[in-house]
Amino acid sequence: MIIYQAPFTLLGLAVKSLLRNEDLAISILQQLPRELFPSLLKEAFRSRHMKILTAMVAEWPFTCLPAGALMQDPDVVILQAVLDGVDMILSQKVHLRRSKLRVLDLRNVHHVFWDVWPGTEYGESSKGTLSKEQTGNGLPRYALRQLLKVVTDFDLRTHLDEQQAYLLQWSRQQKRFVQLCCMKMTIFQTPVEIIKMVLNSFQPYYIEELELCTGCTPEALSHFARCFGQMRNLHKLHLSCIYIYNNKAVNTLEDIECKYIARFISQISKFKCLQHISMNGTNFSSEHMKQLFRCLKSPLESLSIDFCEFSQSDLEHLCQCQRLFQLKHLNFFGIELFNAGPIPFQFLLENVTTTLQTLELEDCSIGDSQLSALLPALSQCIHLTRVNFYDNIISMSVLKDLLQSLANMSNITEEFYPAPLECYDDLGYVLVNKFTKVCPDLLNTLRVKRQSKAIYFATNICCICLRRCVFDGKTRLCHCWS
Repeated sequence: MIIYQAPFTLLGLAVKSLLRNEDLAISILQQLPRELFPSLLKEAFRSRHMKILTAMVAEWPFTCLPAGALMQDPDVVILQAVLDGVDMILSQKVHLRRSKLRVLDLRNVHHVFWDVWPGTEYGESSKGTLSKEQTGNGLPRYALRQLLKVVTDFDLRTHLDEQQAYLLQWSRQQKRFVQLCCMKMTIFQTPVEIIKMVLNSFQPYYIEELELCTGCTPEALSHFARCFGQMRNLHKLHLSCIYIYNNKAVNTLEDIECKYIARFISQISKFKCLQHISMNGTNFSSEHMKQLFRCLKSPLESLSIDFCEFSQSDLEHLCQCQRLFQLKHLNFFGIELFNAGPIPFQFLLENVTTTLQTLELEDCSIGDSQLSALLPALSQCIHLTRVNFYDNIISMSVLKDLLQSLANMSNITEEFYPAPLECYDDLGYVLVNKFTKVCPDLLNTLRVKRQSKAIYFATNICCICLRRCVFDGKTRLCHCWS
């Protein structure tokens, strides 16, 4: 079989010709049309022509260079070549009227910049002319104000990797001319000394998203609190695996540690841009949980709480927090929400009927009576696009009531429902014949009113093969039954 390869475009041939002669390519960069720069730079990245790469960064004719989108994997050699080009700009060794670089974006994320220029590979095509606004795509306004911004995300582990260490060392050498900005920072089991050193380079104010997953002691978190409180531009906060004692003693080591945690949580009151909070495996005491929601200064758009110790008093306090009354996304997973009845959560649901778009209540010990109490409020959430009730114990009749309550909601695109209680025997084992029989009936309950786009009925996860039996128009059994 003969496979024919599409011929290169004239642009592709021109780029490859330039890359075959580095000295010639570098010598004509000042005369090269700006429209050729993106394609040539992409190919220089791909083929690792470091000299051309450095020279092109120095002569870059746009205000923003989203280099991180071309660096799929950490590569300190390519990073060094890029920063060497920046050094040439800062030392004024290039034609100053040619270089317009103001923002070097090192984030490994898709950037619209590379979509609007002709490419060097088969199948790529021009999609239009790049506007001034697009050159700063995804960047905050402050990133275009000063002489040169270097924007990145930072994933901190137990130690700095080679690329991170090189970037920080370079930024310290060029600190008079460069502002290093971190948009998203992840801190995972990182010593406090490294955290402080990194934040001294980045300035916490510019961090918009923080993921804190740490085994730090309460004392270490207290020391981190000052840096944490300086993240005044924070939009997203994710707290994971933070374990705190639930203490009642006074003037003990544990009592002191509770004060350390209170100091850390109190910093949230400084975040006036905070819109998203997620907590996973974070076991704050009831007092700390109440303190957290008291500290909120702006309405949240999303709240996600997974596998956290959550008392009834915590739930009551949360559901009365007015900063949650504009939620668009609400997720509880693995939490017993209704130990003392559904009234608190019902109250919250009634206050978000005009804004809520996604509701996930997976494995929340919801029974028939609790779900029935929620149906009037749930039926008013007309903007819902996704619901998830997996792993709750609901009978066939009440599950039908739920489906009928949601039947008129045309915006829903994803739905996840538990197999009804009748699909299990007394020991909790799946009755496969029953499951395959009742699920089509449940689906028809919805289809009488609307066509579902993605709807799933599923059993609990099998403790042997760790799979579910799922019905989504056809039955797919777990490995133990298939």
